[in-house]
Amino acid sequence: MFDELVLGVDPGVASFGLALVGGPRNRPRIEWARTASTPSGSPASERLLRVHREVLAALREARPSALAVERLLWGRNTGSAMEVSRASGAILVAAALEGVPVEEYAPLEVKMAVTGVGNASKEQVRRSLTRVLGLEGVPQEPDAADAVAIAVCHLQQSGLRRLQRAAQ
Repeated sequence: MFDELVLGVDPGVASFGLALVGGPRNRPRIEWARTASTPSGSPASERLLRVHREVLAALREARPSALAVERLLWGRNTGSAMEVSRASGAILVAAALEGVPVEEYAPLEVKMAVTGVGNASKEQVRRSLTRVLGLEGVPQEPDAADAVAIAVCHLQQSGLRRLQRAAQ
């Protein structure tokens, strides 16, 4: 009923996190996690192509049952939000090309799933992944750690989301 292998993605253009997390929802394990980046000063189209190719390669290598990505929240910095939304589009296209289902999670959902607190800091999220969930190998890089948290959130929430869709 629950996904067993999830590619979590923390979207971005300059840098973005990727994490492959597997196992049952109550005992997840990190297969790998990393932060990828694009060359600064490159045209936006080339940077987005790099994001797309990195995610596509990860999907082809790992063959996850789902891709979980953090949903963009529009704040005051619309320029930054626009870049992240473009990166999210490149990520979604990669998943569609591979036929991998996508679920999007708001930052609040991710923090609640991992820490139980919606306004948790990045350090609290990382600490909770390690201490509360017992995950080994949580990366120090914020983007990669966020990708782990997104994947863990999906492992915890995916069954509930499927049941909710079936009831509608």
